Amino acid sequence: MIAYAEFSTLMLVLLLVVGLAALCFGGDWLARGAASLALLWKINPVVVGLTIVAIATSMPELITALMATRQGSDSLALGNIIGSNLGNIGLILGIAAIIAPVKIQWRLIRQEVPILFVATLLFTLLCLTGYLFNGRLGRIEGAVLLVGAVAYLVFLVIQARKARDDIQKEFEEETGEPVKSIWGCLGFIVLGGFALWLGAELLIGSSVELAVRMHISEALIGLTVVAIGTSLPELAASVAAALRGQSDIVTGNIVGSNIFNMLLVGGGVSTLFPIRIDGQLFLLEYPAMILITVLLWLAFYTGRTVTRREGVCFVLLYVIILTVSGMTQ
Repeated sequence: MIAYAEFSTLMLVLLLVVGLAALCFGGDWLARGAASLALLWKINPVVVGLTIVAIATSMPELITALMATRQGSDSLALGNIIGSNLGNIGLILGIAAIIAPVKIQWRLIRQEVPILFVATLLFTLLCLTGYLFNGRLGRIEGAVLLVGAVAYLVFLVIQARKARDDIQKEFEEETGEPVKSIWGCLGFIVLGGFALWLGAELLIGSSVELAVRMHISEALIGLTVVAIGTSLPELAASVAAALRGQSDIVTGNIVGSNIFNMLLVGGGVSTLFPIRIDGQLFLLEYPAMILITVLLWLAFYTGRTVTRREGVCFVLLYVIILTVSGMTQ
């Protein structure tokens, strides 16, 4: 066990940065190794792209939330989930739209964004119910969320059969050149898993100690530093896709990531370790997550394009939410 209290503040910041980097690289290595291994085993590339890769790219949030909850930092875990969803829309989509207006397919507007909205309401309702009942997001609520995650994965695979070529192209963009050997795949998986564990350990330990020294709440650390850090892979991928004019990858990453954050990460963590809920989050953060999801739907629906002006509004809204959250935590 690392004695973080004995480190200087500068060293804690350095460990935090190293932890974030390890999470980013670990998630990428795990996704590449798992996807390549599945392809070597002749699993359908569509299934690989929509299940294995989607789950693997959610591993930074999942491992971080698991370790945070196990160590008693429940507010940090919930803050990570909510903060990642706020950041994916407000920060990542906003920046991508400022770089180049993001065009939206009707499929997202008709199907996946409504699913995101329902998932957001379900996650919020289950958190509120758990809080009123015993102050926790418990195993029953977690199981409901996990069932939702499985249902969403099945839905994705069924829908993918109608657009196989598009999904295959997006899969190649996400994962790059597959690893050709089984040992190479296993190496990426093991290395990625170790990097995720190390990154989560360093990130949680250093951020919790910094929160104590700076007299700020763990929830705020989760909403900001941890959430942004675990979303860095999505940010990098979305910016790169925006520069190439690949709107589908930008919007698909954001919508899919938010759904998995709540259903898979929230459900998986609370099923194993019931999460204590900070009731103060219901005053701003949960309503803000619902609001920004509704605004995402409206932005997608109006003109089927997220304009640069709307991108600026999303970024400003994200900054305002975090500022007010910082003042009230």
